[in-house]
Amino acid sequence: MAGTWVFVEQRDGNIRKVTFEMLTEAKKFGDEVSAVVFGKDVKGLAPEFAKYGAEKVYVVEGDVFAEYNTGAYVAQMAAMISEFSPNAILFAHSFNGRDFGSRLAQKLEAGLATDVIGAEISAGKGVFTRSIYAGKALAKVEITTSPILATVRPGVFEVEEGAGAGEVVEPAVAATDADVYQTVKEFKPTISARPELTEAPVVISGGRGCKGPEGIKLVEDLADMLGGAVGGSRASIDSGWLGHELQVGQTGKVVNPNLYIAAGISGAIQHLAGMSSSKFIASINTDPEAPIFGVSDFGVVGDLFKVIPLLMDELKK
Repeated sequence: MAGTWVFVEQRDGNIRKVTFEMLTEAKKFGDEVSAVVFGKDVKGLAPEFAKYGAEKVYVVEGDVFAEYNTGAYVAQMAAMISEFSPNAILFAHSFNGRDFGSRLAQKLEAGLATDVIGAEISAGKGVFTRSIYAGKALAKVEITTSPILATVRPGVFEVEEGAGAGEVVEPAVAATDADVYQTVKEFKPTISARPELTEAPVVISGGRGCKGPEGIKLVEDLADMLGGAVGGSRASIDSGWLGHELQVGQTGKVVNPNLYIAAGISGAIQHLAGMSSSKFIASINTDPEAPIFGVSDFGVVGDLFKVIPLLMDELKK
């Protein structure tokens, strides 16, 4: 067995932090840890993975891998599994990772644990912890098929540097144009000076209590002061105050920052599903009975239009 593989989440050479989180966690399994990266001109990234403990870096380059493509990626990974026989493969629980992991599991007729927040892999068996019922309970999922497959929630594992050999392995390209059944015609990234929502150490979210763009502006100003990302509840998104890509919750994005500040958010169970695993939660709401206070480490019963300016004044000092 070729140990545990971590599939690299990257775009245009920019590696997402969750990749390093998975490499760090995989080292605890006591087996060889390798990074697997697909793309175009990505061989130069190999030293980055070695820095976080990768003993090997499997690099597959080619035009067909320039953008994420389900068919080509699955065909290539399936061929590599057949050749190298990894014990387990971890993917990020991202848009691409969820798609890749589930399609690969279907092709291999293997089990897949999704959105995991804890992992134990040994003796050909994986036991994974998942948060269910909007974080009200934890479930243990056991995977015994080979290879063990799982998608990992970003932000749940710490990142630690640990030098690995970083031996570069270049498998033969198995994917062909025949495996490509969808093509990306154009990609328009959202341009923002703020950190990406799912990777930011600080997230400030605004809800219905913001009452409009004026309240959202306060949330944005506080986020900028703290170097954080801006998020929103379903109410603020549906009202058009923030873009859909910033929605936090069951039907939006799951975040797990060191600090989450909920401003004017009541705390419906759908929203809690997207942020309740944050390391420290502070909430501002005029309703002392708001459900958000039930998951908060610190709460302020008050008007965000008064509380946030006071907070910012103190931060400036």
